[in-house]
Amino acid sequence: MNEVPPHVTGLAEQRARARAGRDYAGADALRDKIEAEGWLVRDTGDGFELAPRPPFEVWPTVASVPEPGAGDRPPGQAGVADSGAVGSGAADSGALSSGAVGSGAAGRDAASMDAGRVAEAADPSARPERLGDLDAERVAETEAAPRQKPEGSELVGRSDEDYHEGHPERTISSQLLWDASLSVSRLDEAITPAEPHKPAVPPTVTVGLIVDGWPDDLRDCVRALVARTEARIIGLDLGNVDGAGVVLEELAEEFPRRVEAWHVAETPHWRGGTAEWGESRTKLLKLDTSDVHVVMETSTILDGDAITPLVKVLTDDVAAAGWKGVNPGADGHDWHDAEPGEVRGLLGHLFAVRRDAALAVGGFPEGARYYRNADLEFSLTLPGTLVALDRDLPVHQERHRGYHDVDPGYRDRESRRTYDRVLRLLQDT
Repeated sequence: MNEVPPHVTGLAEQRARARAGRDYAGADALRDKIEAEGWLVRDTGDGFELAPRPPFEVWPTVASVPEPGAGDRPPGQAGVADSGAVGSGAADSGALSSGAVGSGAAGRDAASMDAGRVAEAADPSARPERLGDLDAERVAETEAAPRQKPEGSELVGRSDEDYHEGHPERTISSQLLWDASLSVSRLDEAITPAEPHKPAVPPTVTVGLIVDGWPDDLRDCVRALVARTEARIIGLDLGNVDGAGVVLEELAEEFPRRVEAWHVAETPHWRGGTAEWGESRTKLLKLDTSDVHVVMETSTILDGDAITPLVKVLTDDVAAAGWKGVNPGADGHDWHDAEPGEVRGLLGHLFAVRRDAALAVGGFPEGARYYRNADLEFSLTLPGTLVALDRDLPVHQERHRGYHDVDPGYRDRESRRTYDRVLRLLQDT
């Protein structure tokens, strides 16, 4: 293990004092100096930690990771997601169409053509037969009829002076201009082709992974996703715990069109750091630009394509679909495993949610520092129906390290904090 140079430790101690004195600008400047020395400083509950700076970009906190801008595809628009570079957006296949006359070059050409046809029709020297038999009869009737202002001629800007006894050709021109304009409009309406039927574009899908340790699990999880699905993968590395961030970066380099890696210096809350589950999950949701966002743990391993069946269930009425579902008991305190079908809660091992629905409720629970019961809290905030497929999905779970390998005291304390909010939500609904 690399030994921290004394002067780097001194910079970290200065930074801790600056933070304690609320001199955050000074603390940030000291952080930059520490990174320039080849080290990362991480804030912990009782002080700080120093670790060698890895050979990839690391953001200070989860909150500091930049999100896609307003120019990216809005939620719900179908497209093909394809990204490998950090921070790059998804490619879009959706297109906008317009039938408005006069829009763009095609509209200008159409307007010019119509104007020429109207001018030709209004020319009193033109041969009536060129306008068709009906228009020829109207020309003859107009020449024989008393000179009067034709009905509707005010719509083409003619004045009373145009109907002076000395200008009979203007009367004919005006009548023809009005009739020809109607003829052009009717002709355009009749020959406008119907909008061709467009085949449905499948929704784009992204799997979001919180990377907070256990690098071997991460490697197995991602390789199974790449081999068995077409989904894009975004990983958010919290503090490179046990070298998991390095493995994430290696996977992004190995599968540049499928895996996107983000790294922060903050370590997970369950490890004594400041990166919380709810905040991290919401950041993954906002980094995503797909139609469907998949919540998945790295202990979950696909045996086949378990993503497509979940996505197919999603409709305007079904906001989320998952592997395992639960329902509350009659007393409202205990939750029980549910049979496949409609459920009240989805477990965070694996579920897909319409991204627009997740964003509409503000993302994942802001107060959830640890994963347990936060999936239930999120489920209860979603509008619409939740569906579990359970045994119909080709997937299994390895050792659930987020539960079994976390300090029991911390696990129970944080689980209770979140569950209290779950009970309040149940009472409200």
